[in-house]
Amino acid sequence: MTKEIEKGTANLDASDRMRLSVSLVTQGKHQFYTLTMYSDVLAETCMVSTRKEDPKEGFQRELDEKRAREIAEYIDTDQGTIPNSIVLSAQESAELKIVGRGKTLEFTKGPGAFLILDGQHRVYGFSMAKTQLRVPVVIYNGLSRKEETRLFIDINTKQKPVPSQLLLDIKHLADIETESEEVLRVVFDKFGSLKRSALRGYMSPSEASKTKLTRVTFNQAVRPNLTLFSGRDADEIYDILNAYFLALRAEVEKKSDEFILNKPVVFRAFMGLFKYVAQRMVDKFGSNYTAENFQEIVSPIFANMQIRKLEKPGTSWAKLEDYLEKRLASKLTL
Repeated sequence: MTKEIEKGTANLDASDRMRLSVSLVTQGKHQFYTLTMYSDVLAETCMVSTRKEDPKEGFQRELDEKRAREIAEYIDTDQGTIPNSIVLSAQESAELKIVGRGKTLEFTKGPGAFLILDGQHRVYGFSMAKTQLRVPVVIYNGLSRKEETRLFIDINTKQKPVPSQLLLDIKHLADIETESEEVLRVVFDKFGSLKRSALRGYMSPSEASKTKLTRVTFNQAVRPNLTLFSGRDADEIYDILNAYFLALRAEVEKKSDEFILNKPVVFRAFMGLFKYVAQRMVDKFGSNYTAENFQEIVSPIFANMQIRKLEKPGTSWAKLEDYLEKRLASKLTL
């Protein structure tokens, strides 16, 4: 069983024939046609085949209506552009043939004429949009179901998504940052560039790294604490957090030659602990957020601690945070 992606604006007889200008492309052992097709025609002629609906022959994932609606809103509200080609496989019912000295593609315009190999959510989103688009399309012809499935696998495994840390790094260039993202970006950049930064040399702004903190890790750890800095700008937030990490670094260096704060689990655990340390800071020193004062608060945590706990922290930052919080509480004196 197949699922048809339909648009209710047209009731076309299955015998209707349509002609479009095309170019023939050869890649490896395959040939395909490149062309453009209006979005409503795509909606009228395309289908997907899922494992749920067809366990024997289906190979695609279920359609996500929420994702499709987001695409439709992007097209209608933001007047967005999606230049990626929709990849289709012509089915027998399309009766596809080339006419006009090889420059024109003719097919029967009916439901199920094409199977979507890549772009099912875009086609679904286009069908929900009020705006009609001219969409780049690639059409394969004469493929077996095995070949269709292999192409689907190749398309969905060979394409490497853009790293999340790179997207965060360039969002400000597109002027689409939220207020919190802007603050986090500025604070992150300060940690990466300023000479007195406790984390300088251990920040990776746009690439994944096993030895440095990425924007993704940094944002996940720092964002929950932003409410503590209400009314403060990025410079003040950096100054306070840097004093905190200078204090931690000083305590770690008493026990280990290894730089530990760049480990994502350790960094997130100490940022989770920050709210408890900050409360003790305010109680004892008011708003005098110096590295020396922070060190006085955190030093009892490290007393008699086996540094191996931080050198090999495991995979759960929440468990490590709980361990650190218990040590902080057990050292409390009145």
